[in-house]
Amino acid sequence: MGIPHVLAVPYPAQGHVIPMMELLQSFTKQGFKVTCVNTEFIHERVMKAMNEKESNVVDTIQMTSIPDGLGPSEDRNDFVIALKAIFEVMPGKLEELIEKINETDDNKITCLVADENMGWAFKVAEKFGIKKVAFWPASTALLAASFNVPKLIQDEILNSDGTVRKHQTISLSKNMPAMNTENLVWFCFPDLETQKTVFGVIQKSNEFVKLADFVICNSAYELEPAAFTLCPNLLPIGPLIATNQLGKQVGHFWPEDSACLTWLNEQPVSSVIYVAFGSFTLFDPIQFQELALGLEKTNRPFLWVVRPDMTDEMNEAYPKGFIDRIGSRGRMVGWAPQEKVLRHPSVACFLSHCGWNSTIEGVSNGVPFLCWPYFADQFLNERYICDVWKVGLGLEKDESGIISHSEITNKVEHLVCDNQFKARVLELKEKVVNSVSTQGCSNKNLSRIIDWMK
Repeated sequence: MGIPHVLAVPYPAQGHVIPMMELLQSFTKQGFKVTCVNTEFIHERVMKAMNEKESNVVDTIQMTSIPDGLGPSEDRNDFVIALKAIFEVMPGKLEELIEKINETDDNKITCLVADENMGWAFKVAEKFGIKKVAFWPASTALLAASFNVPKLIQDEILNSDGTVRKHQTISLSKNMPAMNTENLVWFCFPDLETQKTVFGVIQKSNEFVKLADFVICNSAYELEPAAFTLCPNLLPIGPLIATNQLGKQVGHFWPEDSACLTWLNEQPVSSVIYVAFGSFTLFDPIQFQELALGLEKTNRPFLWVVRPDMTDEMNEAYPKGFIDRIGSRGRMVGWAPQEKVLRHPSVACFLSHCGWNSTIEGVSNGVPFLCWPYFADQFLNERYICDVWKVGLGLEKDESGIISHSEITNKVEHLVCDNQFKARVLELKEKVVNSVSTQGCSNKNLSRIIDWMK
């Protein structure tokens, strides 16, 4: 009998590719053969961003791609166009790829692991009679919310097309974070057509995922006990980031600037504000300048990840004289090795968009948060950080919808000077690390899945 051959299909977004690659490294360590299928567009970005050390990691993972159905000039940030193309084109292309692999490879595909958002892939796997695992890379509470849409419709909170009857705060169970209906994932899109399309895709994926043998989540029971109690069929296997402390994180869309680690070495212990907003957040020029001024006026060292596409007119985005005034106290980079940055002893706090990867990376390294959510699940993650775990603070907008520089400086001082935030996040870190240790719940669940795949 041949070795297990896993075919993985991540959703084509930064926050989905990275945790899938973490999971796949767990499989290669067990001697599995692993093939990862990105879209052609994402595959090119991932491979281009890798340095020599990272490419050594994917020597053990066969990286390949299939078309996403969009032309080179089409806007992949237009979710209506992108999702329609994915559903129309990718199932057939995945089927062709599996047939090709099975014809030419001694180790035929034995299991498909797909992002829950790519649920159509399970229908393809059914045709080949292979095992199926759904992987959920975000918070389990978010998946629980989407699974509970029928109940929200029954309770007359939502209409059948996903539109809301009356915006309100809801809680799916007693100890889960409260959610404002305005922040349900599909409502984060600006127009009604996109909202309805995204809602429809979520519901389709939830139907497709019923075909999966297991649904595994990049979370820990200790982080979200109420969500796992509400949906006992979901298995926590993470945070995967905590299982790979000595490994390499791969799957980034931009090359990492590792020189910032040398700069961190020169800063005092627990002094640096680390500022990063993920791969998607955009700022208007006024807000960008207020953020820059806020960091300047803390009089603390800061490491700020500024993507080239973060705001308009990037060359003129900073306040006049800002670069000269901060000198070597502040460092701006295009993309950072975030896992290593958060592990660094000089980091005092994390000013974050609260994406789930960033959230669990911060928690896994015992770093308190200043929360600045932008999109989708980030508002729910902020509620975990501020209300449930109490390891961070939110930022308030003024009457014009701007987070002012004074709000930033005041909250940084509050967060850094109140030792209770640090104490609570270190306590949470210990629970998370234990969850992926040999006797931990997440580790046992992952071992169970691996044994079943074998």
